[in-house]
Amino acid sequence: MIKAKELRECHHPKLMSGAAIGQMELRNRTVLAAMGTEFILDDGSICERAMAYYEARAAGGVGMIVLETSSVAWPFGMSMPKMLGLSKDEFLPGLSELAQRVQKHDCRIAAQLNHSGKVSAFDVAEGREILVPSRPKPAANDMGEGLTMAEMANFVRSAGPDGKGPRYKEMDQQDIDWVVGCFASAARLVADAGFDGVEIHAGHGYLLSSYLSPYANRRDDNYGGSLENRARLLLEVVAAIKAAVGDEFPIMVRIDAHEYRTEGGITIADAVAVSKMLEAAGCHAINVSAYSNNSAIGFTEGPLVHEPGGYIGFAKAVKAAIGIPVIAVGRIEPDVAERHIAAGDFDFLAMGRKLLADPELPNKLRDGRQSDVRPCIYCYICVSQIFINQPLRCAVNPAVGHENTLGQIIPADTPRRILVVGGGPGGMEAARVLALRGHQVQLWEGDSVLGGTLRVAALAYEPNSHLLTYLKNAIAELPIAVSLNKMASIESIKAAGVDAVVLATGAKRSAPLIAGKDLPHVLDGEQLRDMLFAGRAQGKLTWYHRVMLRLSHMLGLSRNIDVLRKLSHVYMPLGKKVCIIGGGLVGLEVAELLAERGRQVTVLEAGRDLGSELSVVRRWRVLHDLKSHGVDLRRGASVSEITAGSVCYTQGENHGELDVDNVIIALGAEPDTSILSQLSAINIEAHNIGDSADISYIDGAMRTARELAVRL
Repeated sequence: MIKAKELRECHHPKLMSGAAIGQMELRNRTVLAAMGTEFILDDGSICERAMAYYEARAAGGVGMIVLETSSVAWPFGMSMPKMLGLSKDEFLPGLSELAQRVQKHDCRIAAQLNHSGKVSAFDVAEGREILVPSRPKPAANDMGEGLTMAEMANFVRSAGPDGKGPRYKEMDQQDIDWVVGCFASAARLVADAGFDGVEIHAGHGYLLSSYLSPYANRRDDNYGGSLENRARLLLEVVAAIKAAVGDEFPIMVRIDAHEYRTEGGITIADAVAVSKMLEAAGCHAINVSAYSNNSAIGFTEGPLVHEPGGYIGFAKAVKAAIGIPVIAVGRIEPDVAERHIAAGDFDFLAMGRKLLADPELPNKLRDGRQSDVRPCIYCYICVSQIFINQPLRCAVNPAVGHENTLGQIIPADTPRRILVVGGGPGGMEAARVLALRGHQVQLWEGDSVLGGTLRVAALAYEPNSHLLTYLKNAIAELPIAVSLNKMASIESIKAAGVDAVVLATGAKRSAPLIAGKDLPHVLDGEQLRDMLFAGRAQGKLTWYHRVMLRLSHMLGLSRNIDVLRKLSHVYMPLGKKVCIIGGGLVGLEVAELLAERGRQVTVLEAGRDLGSELSVVRRWRVLHDLKSHGVDLRRGASVSEITAGSVCYTQGENHGELDVDNVIIALGAEPDTSILSQLSAINIEAHNIGDSADISYIDGAMRTARELAVRL
């Protein structure tokens, strides 16, 4: 590990500088954005799992934690079944303990106060009335598209206990007064628990944002019509909170600067005007976000923006209009935040996914160790879990939600000699953690470079390359004996004389028995990987393509993912028309890779589901992008034969034939337990992780590697 004497120069002095929100002093300008966890107990109270999760981020150096969105009226107004409650004194002891555990690390903590309004999904499931400013307009909702049958089962109760769907109630004055009182009493409870402030959630389609939105609010009384009227409920909530906790208690407000895919929705002009009203009302900071209404792809526009820095312009516009601090959010890299804070465009950087991936991110930036930051790969597993009512998790950080077990990398009682076979993500993560625990580690990789199938994933989806770089850097800084071009056999493993073997050899892949699969223009996953990265064509390509591939490999171009990604836009040894057999994760990522490089791609999937291994939100994004690129996705299509220039298939009662230049078979991956069985037979301790144990890709490789490494 990096010792104090090895600390480097901080490259983010503005981001790491102290700042204040009202009278609340923060050690730096980083904020953990509110994210649902599903770690909360069924009775609305906080538990050890959630406390450990938040404390880990406080210890990691973040300036302030904004607690996950919490119900001011629990059990009413809940957007998820396990939502933190702020509505009764029974919640006070747990909240007080959480505040103390966070604050002992010199971190501030604020609660996010919310009533979910029209998106109170749990109220729908329980058959309760849904409070809204106006009855929602009928609107198409494509968020069910792309869901697997297993995921659909989690939404069965969305129609309510009677199957008739939500029961909306347009709020009368009594309802409005009750809601205002709920916000005020929740703030009082939070203050009594010792929290440092509150954030009022007035965005993301929840109740207060519905009043602000001219699309959702069509009232003709004092709470509808003009922006001043639409903002009235929010301002009444602010006033009630101030009356309950005093003028000096920090109040932040999260607002939408834009409603995507919503005709007549909130605009940046509305957000600026509301921010001015909130400043005049005595609020202490504005958190600028955005929202999208009833749209699968829209969800990656707002509130979970896919475009890097997608909301910076919104934050900048609000900052130019007000004098109180502005919190920016939305896939903003620390380097980018540093420049914008220095320029006065906003004051604080809120991060969600990045602080899941690495809770130590702020400390690492403070100490000039940005190259040690474990990156978010924007795979959307975290938020997708919440969509299907499952506990939060992170593909690159298995310790999320398991901070007291997987997050504790402690020295081994008895250091051992351990061989890790396979230099993919699972093998590298296992070697890293084992070395940190003091074991003597060897890492063998059969290829000339580390990475395994992560290299293919990084070529197809650029954020994956950052994980590859992080793991390679981590391996290089630790006393790990790395051997490249080293193929493992039972004899070589026996000769190594180690105490234990970790097998991270990945899946075995063989194309299914399809007539014509051995034709020269047909590649399986392994052959495609070898073609791109090793320059081996295995007789599958023309002499010209073989020469070009070998030249690329000899020049080292295929070793550098970034170079290869750029080069592949210019030259790719595949024809114009490509058929991919198999619509799982690998098939869709290859389809995306080829479509972005000008190929006409058709994907044939025998089953109902496409990309079932992808997280829900990432799948929405991939399917949208594939359709935008013109990729033809055909479900229920079973291939019967591949010929020299076509693929024959059956889809329902219909028979089809595609003209093709190349065929890629993205099927046939199975766990590989062969070496494990042989080693066990001769009493050598061995363990399988990653795809060699179960086909679970990056998420499974990282998780099984950590689980094994912390207990060996």
